[in-house]
Amino acid sequence: MAQFSQKIKRIGVFTSGGDAPGMNAAIRAVVRVGIAQNLEVYGIQNGYVGMIENKIHPLQLRDMANIIQRGGTILKTGRSSEFMKAEGRTKAAQNLKAAQIDALVCIGGDGSFRGAHALWEEHQIPVVGVPGTIDNDIYGSDKTIGFDTAVNTALEAIDRIRDTAASHDRLFIVEVMGRNSGFIASHVGLAGGAEEIFTPEGNTTVEKAIDRIKEAIGRGKTSSILITAEGQKPGRAYDLADAIRKKSGMDAKVCILGHQQRGGSPTAADRILASRMGAAAVDSLLKGYCDIMIGTEGERLVQVPLDLVTKNEKKSQLDLLSLASILAT
Repeated sequence: MAQFSQKIKRIGVFTSGGDAPGMNAAIRAVVRVGIAQNLEVYGIQNGYVGMIENKIHPLQLRDMANIIQRGGTILKTGRSSEFMKAEGRTKAAQNLKAAQIDALVCIGGDGSFRGAHALWEEHQIPVVGVPGTIDNDIYGSDKTIGFDTAVNTALEAIDRIRDTAASHDRLFIVEVMGRNSGFIASHVGLAGGAEEIFTPEGNTTVEKAIDRIKEAIGRGKTSSILITAEGQKPGRAYDLADAIRKKSGMDAKVCILGHQQRGGSPTAADRILASRMGAAAVDSLLKGYCDIMIGTEGERLVQVPLDLVTKNEKKSQLDLLSLASILAT
């Protein structure tokens, strides 16, 4: 954890990487808490892209009206290949200093925090991170902004799919987002009563899934739902359906939930989490702490050094997969 001594009068806030429900609540908290502490708060459009293109503008209390319930991010987001180069980061730092930005709050995920860490190390710009990603894959925080909303969005869809699966005696494979992380899949699978859950961290195979489905049929089950994380790219569910059909002759319907999991109004849990984290980020900067992320341990907010966040991988809860398997019998 790094510390700095200069007094801050003006802070910038930006969102970076994939959008997540609750980001607006975090922006709102940063702006309103900052202004309450006599700071000037500036918004940076489109993440690091806007930092390089000098899209920096003041934010006022009235700008925060009626945004806590909105999905996405009013500051927009983006990924910048230019910022990944030292020259791009230098240009961004020069723009920030020209705008007299004393410190930053970065709302985003792992890649965003790597950029924030580099700004501090290379240009001594104080930064505090707030974890915003539906994947919940950030080391050092039990929960990330947007995860609860994404799980509930996916769960509502799965409940509807189960109705039609039961009506037609069908096997459905539902694909949720998560890239290399199985957090959404494991939570949705457990909450939705899925018969099998495929995640990057789990050990479920097509053969095991087929055996379990056949056992369930033997017990009188007429429909089943399998959940899979998307993996490196969307469409893994089609590969699984094809493999099941070739190995067993069973026909599986596929439903890819896709980006609807990122959209929509954030849940109460995400709004509260985002508000607490945004406020804590401003408080940390005012106390002279930087190069950290605001994370959670249970209900408690914690400060985690960004180098630890970016160097470590968050482990999935494999016990959820085991429990889901038992409860689905």
